Amino acid sequence: MSIHISAKKGEIAPIVLMPGDPLRAKYISDNFLQNVKEVSSVRNALYFTGTYKGKSISVGASGMGCPSIGIYSFELYKEYDVETIIRVGTCGAYTANLNLFDIINVDRAFSESTYAFHAFGYSGDHLYHEGKAYETINYRANEMKIKLIKGAIHSSDIFYRDKQGTPEIASKNDCPAVEMESFALFANAKYLKKSAATLLTVSDIIPTHEQMSAEQREKALKVMMELALESCLAL
Repeated sequence: MSIHISAKKGEIAPIVLMPGDPLRAKYISDNFLQNVKEVSSVRNALYFTGTYKGKSISVGASGMGCPSIGIYSFELYKEYDVETIIRVGTCGAYTANLNLFDIINVDRAFSESTYAFHAFGYSGDHLYHEGKAYETINYRANEMKIKLIKGAIHSSDIFYRDKQGTPEIASKNDCPAVEMESFALFANAKYLKKSAATLLTVSDIIPTHEQMSAEQREKALKVMMELALESCLAL
């Protein structure tokens, strides 16, 4: 057991899918995994382990923001010998050039966050995916005929802000969309020499105020979840 995860050693698979929402983790385990066991529910951050087409996979929540995913992913890598974490989440588009339901495979995450600097001394404003999960996802998406957008993302510490429009860090680095977790995940993976990738589905278009309905969100996220799970088979 780690501080924030109550699973015993061996109860978490070497590959973990990590949505932000605990109920989305439960949705994945209920709808895609077989032989499922709930292995942790500390603070209701639910974790499950099961099999997908015979492959052992765990799925568990990261919570929101760099500090939260920083805690959970670090403990998974360090205390449970997890080798690969694939974040499966949603993002808001800064531009109407993206559409609802588009899927982004994150090449690198730009952030104003001080997480990486104060944790590990990394001074840059961006970090790349780590390991082979990113390329595996690209390959599998091509096989499954799923269109992917590959590029940068803005990992913001801020959800509500005074100034409207696209933040400078996002505009100058061609980040078409924003989320809140990938930067810390990539930092932990780099430091611990592990593998990390992020798949995001566009759930809202900020300048036009378009957003998915609850029904659309569930259906749309299935494509991303299936892509992530199929990619796990090659990892």
